[in-house]
Amino acid sequence: MLRIRITLVVVAAASLAMLFAAFTSYRGIGTLVGDELERGLRDRAGAVVALLDAGRTPPPRPGTTEQVLLADGSVRPGGPPAGAAPGGEGLATRLPVSEGARRVALTGTGSSREDVVVEGTEYGILTLPLPAGGAVMTAQSYSAAEALDRGFLWRITWTTAAATGVAALLSWWVLGRILRPVNRLVGAAHRITTTQDLATALPPAGRDEIGRLTHSFEAMLDALRRSRAQQRQLVEDAGHELRTPLTSVRGSAELLQRARGRLAPEDEEQILATLVRETVALDDLVREVVELATDRHTGEEPEPVDLAEAAEDAAHRCRRRSGRTVTVVTEDARPVHARPRAVQRCLDNLLSNAVKFGPPDGPVLVRVEGAQVSVHDRGPGIPPGQERAVFDRFHRGPGTQGVPGSGLGLAIVHELVTADGGTVFARTAQDGGAIVGLRLPAAARKS
Repeated sequence: MLRIRITLVVVAAASLAMLFAAFTSYRGIGTLVGDELERGLRDRAGAVVALLDAGRTPPPRPGTTEQVLLADGSVRPGGPPAGAAPGGEGLATRLPVSEGARRVALTGTGSSREDVVVEGTEYGILTLPLPAGGAVMTAQSYSAAEALDRGFLWRITWTTAAATGVAALLSWWVLGRILRPVNRLVGAAHRITTTQDLATALPPAGRDEIGRLTHSFEAMLDALRRSRAQQRQLVEDAGHELRTPLTSVRGSAELLQRARGRLAPEDEEQILATLVRETVALDDLVREVVELATDRHTGEEPEPVDLAEAAEDAAHRCRRRSGRTVTVVTEDARPVHARPRAVQRCLDNLLSNAVKFGPPDGPVLVRVEGAQVSVHDRGPGIPPGQERAVFDRFHRGPGTQGVPGSGLGLAIVHELVTADGGTVFARTAQDGGAIVGLRLPAAARKS
């Protein structure tokens, strides 16, 4: 679950940060306490030396004790027992004497510093020389510092644990509010997946990343809705268009079946010709429907295409198939950014449309201008108000019902060109005939 995973990451990061801060604080406090203890030991040792030199007994101080070390190595008490109030009980044994302390007492110069454990308690001992000879050993107990260290460690431990728990709860609550739009979007996507109902409304979208995700998902749904509507319309239109050739084929086949050889040869030849013609028309219609529904060229990557060269190739193919005169005029042609095979298919369809609706021996003019191609035939032209309709599927203009073809050629051009970011156009020429063409995005010029 995303909420749990993010909460764990947040808590882990917060815990590491708090542990680092606690460790740094612990080390810093330990250093400060150690420095303060060392400073207190030196101050106490200096005060004891001054008092003893003046013939006075040092006043008691909790956690400290002193003893005088003579030059011959013997020891005598120098103050109250360690950790004892006046008249109380404290350290029962003498402080251990090290070689450094004896050297200070013997020479009367320098100092000696060591840590020892006496009766289970750790002491820091500082030995300083006395002006009258010998030395004084001042010991300070670390028990209070150790208690402070344990108390600080305990407090910082439970404080860190409590802060981690609060961070976990706060993260869980905040993430629940942050991920609420995501959960709503997931719920809507699940309903769409299970019901296949693309009309399902998505939750309101904000302006943050989740809002942008919702807008993107809504755009994807809109594309799917349009695609489904287009597919439904294509199926309905294709079913309508298929009825005519199928009815003709079925009627001719049934007539042949009933006659069983009793027809005159010329009648039988006419029926067979009708069967062949309608079968060819049916084959062309099915092929173009599949082409329009699947777009075989969608897997092709756009690249710079020489529009003038593509127009010359299409004109050559048209001359070979139809025997028509096809002239290509080029003016400042520029390469376009499109799918090469899709461009070829579009140009072939434009020329086929011009041949179909032009006079039998009429010439066809192809004009390439910049990133635009227009095909001019000498046919009846386009009726007013039909300039956009000619690109609709199965469109048949007035007076063209008897013209062979599926009515999908220009629809395929429209689909392929718009897929590459281009536009299509159609109009009637001033000198007669129709001009149908396309514009494609120009390819970037090489620097």
